[in-house]
Amino acid sequence: MKEFDKYAVERALDALPQTYRGPGGVAGVVKDGEVVAARAWGYSDLGAPRPMTTATRLPICSISKQFTCGVLLDKLPDFERLDGDVRDFLPEFTGTLPRIRDLCNNQSGLRDYWALTVLHGAEAEQTFARADALPIIAKMKTGHFEPGTRYSYCNCNYRIVSELIERETGQTLEDLYKEVIWGPAGMKTAVLTSDTRHPEDDVVGYEGSDATGFFPADNGIYWIGDAGISASLTDMLAYEAWIDATRDDPDSLYGKLSAQPSFSDGKPAAYGFGLAHETIGGVKVTGHAGALRGFRAHRMHAAAARLSVVVIFNHESDAHAAASDVLKAALGQDTTVPAPVSEDWDGQWICDDTGLLTRIETDRKGATLRFATFPDRLESGQNDSLTGPTVTVLRGQGGSEPTLSMTRTDENLSTTLTPLPAVTTGDGAEIAGRYESGELDASMVIEGRDGAVFARFEGLLGKGIMERMYPVGSDTWIVSTRRSMDAPAPGDWTFSVSRANDGTVDGATLGCWLARQIPYRKSA
Repeated sequence: MKEFDKYAVERALDALPQTYRGPGGVAGVVKDGEVVAARAWGYSDLGAPRPMTTATRLPICSISKQFTCGVLLDKLPDFERLDGDVRDFLPEFTGTLPRIRDLCNNQSGLRDYWALTVLHGAEAEQTFARADALPIIAKMKTGHFEPGTRYSYCNCNYRIVSELIERETGQTLEDLYKEVIWGPAGMKTAVLTSDTRHPEDDVVGYEGSDATGFFPADNGIYWIGDAGISASLTDMLAYEAWIDATRDDPDSLYGKLSAQPSFSDGKPAAYGFGLAHETIGGVKVTGHAGALRGFRAHRMHAAAARLSVVVIFNHESDAHAAASDVLKAALGQDTTVPAPVSEDWDGQWICDDTGLLTRIETDRKGATLRFATFPDRLESGQNDSLTGPTVTVLRGQGGSEPTLSMTRTDENLSTTLTPLPAVTTGDGAEIAGRYESGELDASMVIEGRDGAVFARFEGLLGKGIMERMYPVGSDTWIVSTRRSMDAPAPGDWTFSVSRANDGTVDGATLGCWLARQIPYRKSA
């Protein structure tokens, strides 16, 4: 491991406003328990105008998950005794009930409830009250996989955990955060801001880009447990210093949170207790991202180097990439440019295991695999493969678009990708009509309008907007959701048609990475 390079850190921090352009942001570095650099630039509100500072409290979004799990481990160390209580939140679930540990490790197999708000008819800007969450969760009847066997990100895991914590302790989650973490860590101004309509310090998050211009995000969701904490950069750097100060304590909270998780088959997992485990520049890192429309955040801790990085934007640039840039600079590492990938990798497939459309797009710097919520960047590997930190795609035999095998070690998933010859035209006449989902107790209506096809969803939260549908293959369409209540939006949903014996369309399955293979029956 190379020595810490403070001058390189200063240069990397100075470069962030130009590399990740937007209204404002904060970033800082802790080394050996001391804050060695901190930055705040731009504005927390362009209209006021109000400058961004290291004291400005910003939503850290899903970084909150590790705080929720920390409270669980501290206040309810025997939490396994509550596994049966998960049934209270999933009364209609027909499969194996996930344990609390499965919830904390994102191994429950449950579909993400923020993605499901789209299918329940929510519009991006409408109000989502605290009481709206549990009824959606309670409708769930099946999951993606047997609990404990794989990984899939799911916000409602932590909503269930937070409800159990408050019920069992008789205390509010905010009071528990203060007692267990904020107080000991010296996070003096951290607060729980569950209602996103009323952000701390009147900070404004911005959608858009330099190309489109920036406009204020209109958020109206209430979240708790899965997200909700607002903290300043000063607060977050105090948290990182506290982690370092307790590093040698065998009973330290972060030590318990960051212990290596595993799947039920014993294989190591890349996520546990609200922390992602990854390797950046050859160094093992624990951390987490955070996202709300108009905001992006990321924190990383490299225990072996006693090094932490925090980046928070009030716009939608890639905070993980920004934090990685700073971390690599601190470690004295240069950014390498991968070799080009052959264009014969370009194409589209259907994942046999998940039913999701999978695409590979090559460029001069490698390839982009579009499968999960966030695209994977891949490089040429050995034996006719594409590889990334946790993904390998291996080419099979046969034809110009052969079957591929895909392994995703962080998800404990090995699957086959079946070629899907592209179809780019379709008026939607065959699929038009009304569809019902018994899984969700919700509906979908498909309409064709002079060659354009649209879908609208109806459910517990109302009637959503008309979303565009596009044909991509035989009996395969995508429903394009670019904006939703939570961020990031689900993106492209794969709509796969099913047919009766006489060839007529009788139903479909619909899914995205966060909420897969939801069956619908065509009713009209």
